Amino acid sequence: MRGFAHHRPVRSLTGIAGLGAAVLAAVSVVLTGPPSAHAAASPSTTLVVSASQVLRPVTHVATGSLYGLANASAPADNLVQAIKPNTFVQMPAGGHQQGSGDILVVAPKAARAGAKVVNRLSDYYAGWPYQFSWSNWLSVVDDQIARTKAAGITNLAAYAPWNESDNTWKTANGTFEDFWTRTYREIRAKDATTPIQGPSFSDNISDMDNFLRNAVATNTVPDIIAWHELIRSSKIAGDVATVVALENKYGISPRPIAIEEYAAPAEVGIPGALVGYIAKFERLGVHDAELAFWNQSGALGDLLTGQGGSPNGAYWLYKWYADMSGSMLTTTAPAQTGIDGAASRNSAGNEVDVVFGGSSGDSAVTVNGLNSLSAFGSSAHVKVEYTPSRGRTTAVSGPITLSESNYTVSNGSITVPVTTNTTDAYHLVITPAAGSTTGGTTTGGTTTGGTTTGGSTTGGTTTGGTTTGGTGSPSCKVTLTPQTWSGGYTANVTVANTGSALVDGWKLGFTLPSGQAITGAWNAAISPSSGSVTATNLSYNAQIPPGGSQSFGFQGTDTGSYSPPTAFTLNGTACTS
Repeated sequence: MRGFAHHRPVRSLTGIAGLGAAVLAAVSVVLTGPPSAHAAASPSTTLVVSASQVLRPVTHVATGSLYGLANASAPADNLVQAIKPNTFVQMPAGGHQQGSGDILVVAPKAARAGAKVVNRLSDYYAGWPYQFSWSNWLSVVDDQIARTKAAGITNLAAYAPWNESDNTWKTANGTFEDFWTRTYREIRAKDATTPIQGPSFSDNISDMDNFLRNAVATNTVPDIIAWHELIRSSKIAGDVATVVALENKYGISPRPIAIEEYAAPAEVGIPGALVGYIAKFERLGVHDAELAFWNQSGALGDLLTGQGGSPNGAYWLYKWYADMSGSMLTTTAPAQTGIDGAASRNSAGNEVDVVFGGSSGDSAVTVNGLNSLSAFGSSAHVKVEYTPSRGRTTAVSGPITLSESNYTVSNGSITVPVTTNTTDAYHLVITPAAGSTTGGTTTGGTTTGGTTTGGSTTGGTTTGGTTTGGTGSPSCKVTLTPQTWSGGYTANVTVANTGSALVDGWKLGFTLPSGQAITGAWNAAISPSSGSVTATNLSYNAQIPPGGSQSFGFQGTDTGSYSPPTAFTLNGTACTS
């Protein structure tokens, strides 16, 4: 039942042994995709991306979840960190609402992933509706603030006093507005700076007018306005417009918006259904949004098959989203329902990424404004991949590549047709085509086997431009960013081409310090696992154009105090770092 999801019985934790970062390795074999023949997509099934119009910085606003973290070990750190979560909403210290998810236990795990945590104070109580009592409530608030301060948590995003008063508040306890006023003042008496967010209504925000009127009158306007979207993504734009209008009505300065729970029970774990939420949260300027807890806690909002489980199809949508960097771009969907998506361009301006879905049949993505990016010329290279929807509890090992092809850039634009399924999600990686092009184009974007390199397909159906250039003696810079914990670490590595020649095929050599061993990798094949190792490109990221870069990562174990590799060679040539 909607709104009751996060109060279902807690299942026992299952082991996470055997899960490593190897599960994050991208699929490099091109598999058979949809039929290669395409009818022209109509405007009603075409997403438009403007590569020249920056929307906002990349912050992965839609990645987070309610009770997504169970404890210090579940989910596995590598699975959490790989999706770059923004915010988690968790239970108060010593709370009784769930058997796991204590904020003081999981805050360090969130911090290792670069995420913040929200303390949902009402979840101190058991039961649904909550077993609330005024006799101890203010003491509970005081105790939570004291314990949080004593723990030295540095990633506390906000206190959320209550949850879904439209479902859970008992009028025998007075009005919810009075509860809010008293609780807000109690928090501010003990903590003058930590943001307070609310009212945290369910997807019915009809009482927002009364709430904000009272908040203005009592000087208790929340620092962050929060509610839930648990029906469908198509209503988000209307709800945001309603709240903005109420801010204007009551003279409230614009507040950040947090959607503390999102997606309907039938949508969680389904990549095609979740794309629309990501797109609308980005487009509408939402500050942060968290996947709902409908089934199991500690499963990243049902991106995993269960507590301590493996990634399902939806997880890889959020991995694509996590890999976006630089700036989010303006996207235009034909309607609030159907095809939608989010797009980014990296800081170097040589890669545009698009995640999209929500339509069925002949669809397309049109990318305009490529001529505003100096890295792009007359031809662009496009990789198309998808993540299938196989159900919330079915593991998916990684995305599946549909095609890699060159497209002629005409007046700064390309259109990529893709045959889509409503429940699947799709990803375009658009980079400058290597070398010279003959003006060839790709129809369908549905290579039926083989791999595409520089525009010519082996064993497939697509042909395009030709590639010139070679490896030469590269000039390079390597940046390694680690995340460490006791006994282990992950490392994200960016290899930048600082020279003037294309790097076509790369091998990065480096030496792991004594006591370290690699247990898994993504976006590269690494061997051996210790000592002097070599990271080799996969089929889809072999080329590094001048001024461009490629990134990969790995997870490892460490028997001592962590230290990073200090020297790197690219195709035998020393790099700066």
